[in-house]
Amino acid sequence: MAYQLYSSGTTGHPKGVQLTQANLAAGFELYPRAMGLGRDSVSMVAMPLYHIGGGGWLLAGLVQGATSVLVRDVDPPAVVELIETQRITHAFVVPAVLQFLLAVPGVAERDFSSLVSVLYGASPISETVLASSIRTFGCDFVQAYGLTETTGTVLYLPAADHDLDGPHRHRLRAAGIPIPGSRARVVDVATGEDAAVGSVGEIWVSGPTVMKGYWKLPDQTAETISADGWLRTGDAGYLDADGYLYIHDRVKDMIVSGAENVYPAEVENVLMAHPGVADVAVIGVPDERWGETPKAMVVRAPGTEVSADELLAFCRERLARYKVPTSVEWLTELPRNPSGKVLKKDLRAPYWEGRTRFVG
Repeated sequence: MAYQLYSSGTTGHPKGVQLTQANLAAGFELYPRAMGLGRDSVSMVAMPLYHIGGGGWLLAGLVQGATSVLVRDVDPPAVVELIETQRITHAFVVPAVLQFLLAVPGVAERDFSSLVSVLYGASPISETVLASSIRTFGCDFVQAYGLTETTGTVLYLPAADHDLDGPHRHRLRAAGIPIPGSRARVVDVATGEDAAVGSVGEIWVSGPTVMKGYWKLPDQTAETISADGWLRTGDAGYLDADGYLYIHDRVKDMIVSGAENVYPAEVENVLMAHPGVADVAVIGVPDERWGETPKAMVVRAPGTEVSADELLAFCRERLARYKVPTSVEWLTELPRNPSGKVLKKDLRAPYWEGRTRFVG
């Protein structure tokens, strides 16, 4: 044992994740290879240190001998200034922070020439935010997908796959490919068999970064890690013919409307492409006819007055009918935990109060 962190608890009570020396050694091999992180790097740590995204990124820099600059509070204008003055070369940030940085007045005219590579992950990102970030910051971007239980990154989208205009633009939606030494599969939860290419199922991963187990929770450990070492992530996704994995959503966040499965991340990606939307979360709310239907919780972009009817019409042009939200609610901001994940259980709770549906 080397490191014990607690899972973020967005879908339940936090559990102590036991990570070993071998887990850490395997997990940190990626960053020099994929991002050029080394002894001359200046690494910005803008995540909580009790989260694998913050603590793990800090340790990865220390292992390489890099200089690490810790950010206590993520104030977007201050972070932009920090990148310039400290000549930051590498950073790990969550999509919400990228979105906030893009909104800083005059950000496109700032000096980001020191940046070499930015790692992003921990929550879904829209294509709109990603493409704008690549153009604004002018450096390599690498996507990380992982869990505390996998010592952070277990799948990654290399910088070469961040192609805005070429034949592989569709890969911007992918979580990527397994890191060296790891494997990924998509399992049909109904049959327990591997899902067909392009079919959605639960993502399972294995390899040297998979945790030892949950502290003093042998039953939960056995439920999470199979006898042959596959960790059930609880995320839904699919593999394409080239072996790239695409995340649909948390399995527990999936909305079952009638007999159809709706993955909120797909709907959110469409809504984020509308210029009047600054932030959005899609949740399932009760419906007498269909059981539940999608509801969009939207933060308007500053200075816009987009209407619900306009947003729903925008969705109808781009989504199957059953995936289109049946209602819109306006918020000033979305509730998030310190790692940037939207607390959908908090958004759902008022609508399911007194009902038997699990909303955590």
